[in-house]
Amino acid sequence: MANITLLDGSIGQELVKRSGDRPTPLWSTRVMIDHPELVGDVHAEYFRRGASVATTNTYAVHRSRLVREGIEARLADLISAAVTQAQRGRGSNGGRIAGALGPLLASYRPDLKPDVDEAAEKFAELAQMMADRVDFFLIETVSSVQEAEGALRGTAEGGKPVWLALTVMDDDGTRLRSGEPLSDIAPMVNRFAPEAVLINCSRPEAIPIALDIIAEFGRPYGAYANGFTGITQKFLEDAPTVDALEQRQDLGPEAYAEHAMAWVAQGATIVGGCCEVGPDHIETLANRLRATGHQII
Repeated sequence: MANITLLDGSIGQELVKRSGDRPTPLWSTRVMIDHPELVGDVHAEYFRRGASVATTNTYAVHRSRLVREGIEARLADLISAAVTQAQRGRGSNGGRIAGALGPLLASYRPDLKPDVDEAAEKFAELAQMMADRVDFFLIETVSSVQEAEGALRGTAEGGKPVWLALTVMDDDGTRLRSGEPLSDIAPMVNRFAPEAVLINCSRPEAIPIALDIIAEFGRPYGAYANGFTGITQKFLEDAPTVDALEQRQDLGPEAYAEHAMAWVAQGATIVGGCCEVGPDHIETLANRLRATGHQII
């Protein structure tokens, strides 16, 4: 049996749901501004349910997103607030804190092609703000090789381990959302040597074949899937809101745990959940892992 890192589940979607507020383009950043205590509560619940990592609510905290709302000057304060709430949620539970770094411009939008030099500078700024208070950086939902390079360059001198999470096409786990073969990310992995490589925010059905590919990179690997029916064209427009996406009704806690346990059987040592995968899913998965003799670390 293996030692398994159990990530938390959805942070952003969970916060939007719990707030009861209308979704905005600022997503969970708006919730954190209006209801900061909810963030710590969500982290604490995931730890209680069995997660061993809290992912900070910083996925969407980028200058490019804040400037649209006229609050770019609050960047450092928002990063600090998110990390503080993760620390509060951890409390005496133990576990690690992952500094989340989402796409620089928008999720699932490789067509935006963020300039690598500019992206590296922006990610480096965020990494510097978080470095003293997180255990590692988690680069999430990378849709293209170009996106990966910018984020990896920006975190390379951050002084903390880096985990790289990639998102693949819903119907083809062998390709990034840019259409590039997933295997094309290998040179970036060799060059920047992230501590782990993951698949995230993809349909669970697309993940097994993706795991076979990243298993060849020579790094610890794993996955955390989303629970969306798919990524709609409406969500790919500028400044979308999450109500453009629909939650699956066939991916309850037991069904999700079946997928994740199959990933572990493939050799994954890091599992968890992404959007629409909540505390009940993580608790069920934790119970399944323990019941089969794995140790959650």
